[in-house]
Amino acid sequence: MTGETFEKELPRTRGSPVLARRSLAHWFAGDVDSNELRTAELLVSELVTNAVMHGHGKIILRAHLDRDRLLVEVIDEGGGFERTVRHGDFDSIGGRGLAIVDAEASRWGIHEGTTHVWFELERPGPRLGPDKNPVD
Repeated sequence: MTGETFEKELPRTRGSPVLARRSLAHWFAGDVDSNELRTAELLVSELVTNAVMHGHGKIILRAHLDRDRLLVEVIDEGGGFERTVRHGDFDSIGGRGLAIVDAEASRWGIHEGTTHVWFELERPGPRLGPDKNPVD
């Protein structure tokens, strides 16, 4: 279903990351290779977990697939990200979600002043169009 945008409101519960993963799998199974889909599921879990733990109000999952990328967005009604240094033990669990997103996504970002976070996964394969034809 390349070119279509999907959107789903998620409940503010601990089960929302699972629901987000299942939604991506349902929307893009057959259109996205299994490794790419697993990466997208991992990253959406991290973003939705952050929205559940730190956000406010509704949580919206939005995803769009085209021939160049898979774009996934997680939006809640919070007022934005707090830029604070967190102190924790080396053994502590949590606090590494955005580092995982940074390591695995092609690109990611935050719409400044909001809790609208997104990531992209570039699609594999050549990007040939009429202006990029390697044969003259």
